[in-house]
Amino acid sequence: MEKTILIVDDSFSLRQTISIALKSAGYQVVEANDGKDALSKLDGRKFNLVISDVNMPNLDGLSFVREMKQMPNYKFTPVIMVTTESGEDIKQEGRAAGVRAWVHKPFQPPVLLEAVAKLVLP
Repeated sequence: MEKTILIVDDSFSLRQTISIALKSAGYQVVEANDGKDALSKLDGRKFNLVISDVNMPNLDGLSFVREMKQMPNYKFTPVIMVTTESGEDIKQEGRAAGVRAWVHKPFQPPVLLEAVAKLVLP
């Protein structure tokens, strides 16, 4: 069974880059352009992993993760943040919200795929 990953980023080009890398590795992908859009896609279907940006309009990545983790179907879904943010304060805030890993922009697709392979749920 294919694994499905939700990509949440307001940058179309970055979503496209991540999507191409994931699809080439055999994953199914659902895209959302911000946290609010992502919440609308959490409709009960199984996501094996979420990859999200931090800084987005409408609903930022950390607020999205906090809301997602309140939903019983997604409480244990792992989250990777892909961001330019590298401060220890924001990482601690992310860990408290439920973020499992950080990948810093710009990144090479193999680095992201390695993180994905470690965290994707069965």
